[in-house]
Amino acid sequence: MLQRPTKGLSESRLGVPAQRVEDLSLLTGAGRYADDLAAPIGAQSIAFVRAPEAHARIVSIDASKALAMKGVCAVVDGATLAQKTKPFIGGVKSPIRHFSLAVDKIRYFGEPVCIVVAENRYVAEDAAEAVEVAYESLPAVVDPQAALIDDAPVLHEALQSNLAHDRQFVYGEPDAAFKAAAHIVKTQIKYPRNSCTPIECFHVTAEYNPFEDSYQVTANFQGPFTIHPVMARALGVPGNRLRLKTPPDSGGSYGVKQAVFPYIVACCVAAKESGKPVRWVEDRFEHLAAATSATNRVVDIEAAVDVDGRINALRYDQIEDCGAFLRAPEPATLYRIHGNLNGAYDIEHLAVRNRVAVTNKTPTGLVRGFGGPQVYFALERLVDKIAKTLDLDPVEVRALNAVKTEQMPYRTASGALLDSGDYHASIERAKTEGGYADLIARRDAARREGRIYGVGCAMVVEPSVSNMGYITALLTPEARRKSGPKNGGLATASVSFDPSGSITVKSASAPQGQGHRTVLAQVVGEVFSLNPDEIVVASDHDTVKDVWSIASGNYSSRFAAVVAGAAHIAAVRLRDKIAKIAASQLNVKEDEIEFFDGAVHAASNPDNALPLARIASAAHWSPLSMPDGVQSGLSETATWTMDTLKEPDEDDRINSSGAYGFIFDFCGVEIDPVTGAVEIDRYVTMHDAGRLLNPLLADGQIKGGFAHGLGAALLEEFSYGPDGSFLAGTLADYLMPTACETPRLTILHDETPSPFTPLGAKGIGEGNCMSTPVCVANAVSDALGVEDVVLPLTRSRVSEMLFDEPEPDNPNADASTPQVPKGEGRGVTGAGSTFVPADATEVWALILDERALASVIPGCDALKLVGPGEYEAVMTIGAGPIRGQFDVDVALKDLDEPRALTLAGGAVGPLGRSRGEGRITLETVEGGTNVNYQYSVLVSGKAASIGGRLLDGATRSFISLFFKQLTAQLGDKSGAGFLATLIDAVKRLLGRAP
Repeated sequence: MLQRPTKGLSESRLGVPAQRVEDLSLLTGAGRYADDLAAPIGAQSIAFVRAPEAHARIVSIDASKALAMKGVCAVVDGATLAQKTKPFIGGVKSPIRHFSLAVDKIRYFGEPVCIVVAENRYVAEDAAEAVEVAYESLPAVVDPQAALIDDAPVLHEALQSNLAHDRQFVYGEPDAAFKAAAHIVKTQIKYPRNSCTPIECFHVTAEYNPFEDSYQVTANFQGPFTIHPVMARALGVPGNRLRLKTPPDSGGSYGVKQAVFPYIVACCVAAKESGKPVRWVEDRFEHLAAATSATNRVVDIEAAVDVDGRINALRYDQIEDCGAFLRAPEPATLYRIHGNLNGAYDIEHLAVRNRVAVTNKTPTGLVRGFGGPQVYFALERLVDKIAKTLDLDPVEVRALNAVKTEQMPYRTASGALLDSGDYHASIERAKTEGGYADLIARRDAARREGRIYGVGCAMVVEPSVSNMGYITALLTPEARRKSGPKNGGLATASVSFDPSGSITVKSASAPQGQGHRTVLAQVVGEVFSLNPDEIVVASDHDTVKDVWSIASGNYSSRFAAVVAGAAHIAAVRLRDKIAKIAASQLNVKEDEIEFFDGAVHAASNPDNALPLARIASAAHWSPLSMPDGVQSGLSETATWTMDTLKEPDEDDRINSSGAYGFIFDFCGVEIDPVTGAVEIDRYVTMHDAGRLLNPLLADGQIKGGFAHGLGAALLEEFSYGPDGSFLAGTLADYLMPTACETPRLTILHDETPSPFTPLGAKGIGEGNCMSTPVCVANAVSDALGVEDVVLPLTRSRVSEMLFDEPEPDNPNADASTPQVPKGEGRGVTGAGSTFVPADATEVWALILDERALASVIPGCDALKLVGPGEYEAVMTIGAGPIRGQFDVDVALKDLDEPRALTLAGGAVGPLGRSRGEGRITLETVEGGTNVNYQYSVLVSGKAASIGGRLLDGATRSFISLFFKQLTAQLGDKSGAGFLATLIDAVKRLLGRAP
């Protein structure tokens, strides 16, 4: 006999910390990522020829050598691709033409220039090196402010400048508020470029069907699926002829895998042109250098403040650097937070100017936080300055200006509708339970001991569920009327029973590691009173077979609020159908049906019950027995959006997101006075994300977001040279926090359900990306007593603020000391000495003997003597993760036989350029000769991008090894042995063993 359960398992599956069902397969290596899926029969591999510098005109492309290589079946250049595709459309109408490959010129380092299709990756990479591209170098611009001056190098001649967008907004009466203000407080911030670096890079497999003129693609594309029509349009096919599938698992994304879409189009063209299925797996260097990044932004912000610290108005002047192209959906980063530029504060008046600059850097896109870090770094640095200007406690200034709970839902000046929350209560609880007073006492005690200690805080609202219409805020009302309304934030989910009575759930949100399968099973299990492990959730996606909408995808912290909500709606509709069937079989009224413990009961008589699976399976096995109003089969699909997500109004007000969580952080940091290292002593983060569906996963999201925010605060930056060369091309230079650098958090939760989402849930995955960088920066500012705090707060940058001393002059320098050549790039200098057991004349003879030179240089394609002591050569060499062919020139000058000489020269190739010189002096000592050397080299282009540490270390190691090997060759008077050893040393240095 079925027993009605007591309180416990059957009460709720939501709100409990259920373990992730995904973990077992992922942790045992059984995950199914894109590269784990079987490739189509006959699939070829792709390699891209990439731009070796940031700005140059393409003079010619010669692929004949590549095409002649065995195993190469096609090479596609930009001109061919431009004939086969249309330019990508973007959010801003402009004459900028953006294709998957560079067409007329290259505009950022690493931009794809050609696609090589070959039988395997090895052949494809070798063939890519054989493609000869001639460039005419052009001046580059990487600073967005410099890009907007009149004489700046222009990236897109059709645009006639580098200003791609300029709009101003006024809400309320900011001018009057500033005129009446007791204080006007202002600051400027420059938020740097950074990104999220997932374990798995981009992956695309593409097939072309010539009989249907259609494409089938498997890619670890994250969404949003607004880009699907953009890709289909570029390929010139209807949307149903571009079938896009995602794998069941993804090795992280945090937004960046949305940027795989240009490569999807490129691979589709390669499949069509080659007549073969193709596969491309991005390597780490490609991902760092040319995938995507967050925007860097320059913000001038000022506040009109009363005598007591009340903020009445804000002015923003924002310059957004979107890189070389406005890749869809950009400039969305600039507008995603537009509705809540006031943050968590009750501010009535607002003025905004938004400008978008194009520069010779990688195009930007979705990155975790998506516009929030840039806005809140400026706003929360300003609030700290207000507190300092008025000599007030920073927390009290924030509490004074915070939106009050009785104001909820609160409409901001620019249109956001903050849905719920008690900000003041959350602040007080965080201070009490997080020990804010104790932290202040720790700071004061540390300072009395002479230690460098600071306390900082930050307060933000975390927007979730982006309104599709927010990007149209960049258009004027007239332009919006012409283009038609854009609004909403649709989410889709399906719940179905199979003939055995088992439940399957699908959603149009491709997970990137968040635990979607776990939570969706909890949501549906709650509706049917089933254990979540009885429910299967499919995590892959297919645009042909699965239901989706233009707003689908995994982004904007929308899962808990609307995706899980859509699954809940679908499950409730399905439950109502089951209730009709059960009522007819149990001979009771429909409103008497109850679900618990895998069975359906009559409320008045719990013994009158049937297993849920039996009732559900009857809809398949006996469809004619179904009561009126219940169709055969049991499946429900719900597509849901929030009514509050309307298009911008005539006054440019926009509720840019559907729900808004609240975060209040504070931390204490101590700075090492010797190394400049910033150590977080304590970090407290308070979150109100509405109803928590799974507290365990919520805490995991907070910890992950905090790690990303910590990286932005202390370590991560996409660095560029003045010539646009990328200087962070390895993980030796683009540093990320590990478990060792990530401190424990004190995590606190309040739960104020949203009145606008089906389950009362809000987003929680991005908040600390927004709050942590500025919270840490405020603490460092407090510790050092400095206002100008620039991220990331690396040891070297903090040391500069600590000491602010110029570098000492080199006491050994003289007129003959090599100086780094003038120009743009990375300079490398060094000096050393080695003892050689031979007299100076013997050493001199070895250095100057050029016999057998051509035969002993591996990779030497051509060599000729062009003058006394002057050579020109063509060599194929590599450096770290990159290699290519170079034109080399070397000259010996300032000869003082047998005491000193200077070697000067340079190299030009696909890895970039180098130019430098080295001074060698021979000093006779007892038993032999001291060979002393000093050198200076300027490296630009791809060679510089292998990373400063790697480049500096490699150069110094090579020079040291060169002179050490000199000793071993003294017995070989021909000089050939010496030169061979030198080349062997080069090969070992570059990872090519002799």
